[in-house]
Amino acid sequence: MNDPSIKIMNRSFNILNKRRATLLQDERTIALKKRVKKIRENSIEHLPALLEKAHENLLNNGIEVIMAQDAEEAREAIYHLVKNEDMVAKSKSNTAGEVQLTEYLEKKDVEVLETDLGDRIVQFHESNPTHPIGPACHLNMENIAEIVSDEFNIEVKAEPRAILDVVKEDIMGKISKCNIGITGANSVAAEDGSLLMVHNEGNISLLTLLDLHIILVGIDKLVPTLEDTVSVVKLETIYATGKTVPAYMNVISSPSKTADIEQIILDDMYGAKRVVVVFLDNGRTQALQEKKESLWCIGCGACIVNCPVYTTLGPEFGYLRHLGGRGVVLSHYIHDEMVCFDSGLFKCTLCGLCTVECPVEIPVNIMMEELRSESVEKEIYPEKHGKIRNNLKKRRSPFKQRNNKLI
Repeated sequence: MNDPSIKIMNRSFNILNKRRATLLQDERTIALKKRVKKIRENSIEHLPALLEKAHENLLNNGIEVIMAQDAEEAREAIYHLVKNEDMVAKSKSNTAGEVQLTEYLEKKDVEVLETDLGDRIVQFHESNPTHPIGPACHLNMENIAEIVSDEFNIEVKAEPRAILDVVKEDIMGKISKCNIGITGANSVAAEDGSLLMVHNEGNISLLTLLDLHIILVGIDKLVPTLEDTVSVVKLETIYATGKTVPAYMNVISSPSKTADIEQIILDDMYGAKRVVVVFLDNGRTQALQEKKESLWCIGCGACIVNCPVYTTLGPEFGYLRHLGGRGVVLSHYIHDEMVCFDSGLFKCTLCGLCTVECPVEIPVNIMMEELRSESVEKEIYPEKHGKIRNNLKKRRSPFKQRNNKLI
């Protein structure tokens, strides 16, 4: 990412820090942190049982369930559901970004309409998202106005309402032509067979009204109860946006139905005729066995906002939509050691600030250090590190000697 984009991103991060500063010191937030940390620790500790329970209860509620072991299985399962469509509508989903769903579907000639404003702008710009909640943090007003002007071949003023109106009109016109909506889920209640998704724009509400609602979600998002899901997303909202609650919380527990005529249950009222959940593993089971703390994440992005590496390099430090050090750790299990290395394994300073900022205190720096040791054992490390090591072995100095001089 170029320097101007980094500066713009950091300016956005500074605004976020100021907005949430007082809220993070509130006694209610501190109590919520403790409660959510216990929920996430307990949920990950009992993840296999929760997944089995969720599968059973979702089916009982009339929701179809697909288990995808990896990204390829998830993409193919979703393509099988949408292959007869010219266009599908999609909301922000870091899990969809993880499996590169949009790119895959568009290669199959299925157009993907990003309905989140930030994601739509990034889609136009063909750049990488820089925050899980605010994907266009690296673009300023003038950048965005120029991007939107070029996309629609009109002159759009560098003014928020003008930009919003143009993009909104385009999205609303195209949603009316879509039969299928694809979303993620912020948290899943296993005992209730319910999925909770939060948003501020109202776009997810629109997508849940389409004929088929597909929900792609990582198995790590499971918690026991619906009450637990609300606690998780409230804390996520506080850390991600500096607000106590989001504008919308959508709970999906079944396809659309009514019982208003003599309590006879009838399907297909206003909402989706079918709801299909695709549970994604994609290395999470392996992470559960080796680095289970990496799965505690609630997706707020707090770890990257003050990370000295991320605020210098941007999404170069991380893996796809899993940004920063935690994304580097997860890449080890989603792919392999080389992808983990390429994602920035040796770029981390191991300062631990991400853990300090994380609402559930994920020990990213400790996990990174352990993965580095494993990587070195497999002879995967920066070339310069190898030269320094060899110099130390030969000369007890990190420097190479030439003509009796250290260089």
